[in-house]
Amino acid sequence: MDLYIIIVVLVIVAVVGFSSYNGLIQLEENIKKAFANIDVLLMQRSDELPKLVDTVKGFVSHEKEIFANVLKARETMLSAKTVSEKAEASGGISNALKSVFALSEAYPELGSNENFMKLQGRISDLENSIADRREFYNESVNNYNIRIKTIPDIIIARMMNLTAKEMFQVPEEKKEDVKINF
Repeated sequence: MDLYIIIVVLVIVAVVGFSSYNGLIQLEENIKKAFANIDVLLMQRSDELPKLVDTVKGFVSHEKEIFANVLKARETMLSAKTVSEKAEASGGISNALKSVFALSEAYPELGSNENFMKLQGRISDLENSIADRREFYNESVNNYNIRIKTIPDIIIARMMNLTAKEMFQVPEEKKEDVKINF
């Protein structure tokens, strides 16, 4: 009888262990997928920036600082590797874009230009998609971080050397309003 109890306990421990392991692997892969989805959208937005700058330059050639900021933000995004670097670069692009879109208020002929309006709409759509994907990524990271800290998953997580993942957050200094001077 004691042997049966030991076997049942071992089977339960094995089932819980395998289930925990598989669940953690699934969460980890979901995080990778969610980040890859953000990365694709960030790249699409970066690809739209030169087109936007070219369109705006035709109307407002003397706003060189704004163009330089947009292109610098794009270069920072293209060279970013980690989650925090990409989050910071994304915030830089968003701030630079606010300056560009504000130009349409100062230059009505720009605001009524079809190419500008299409690019502005496309980039705004990408911004919304990035926000949605960032929310999904952060939810995946949150679920993962909770699981690796709770019993019984903490045991398996430690055996796998799993550590908490970083959320996709824009640094506080990038959240400030952009000052635009004409």
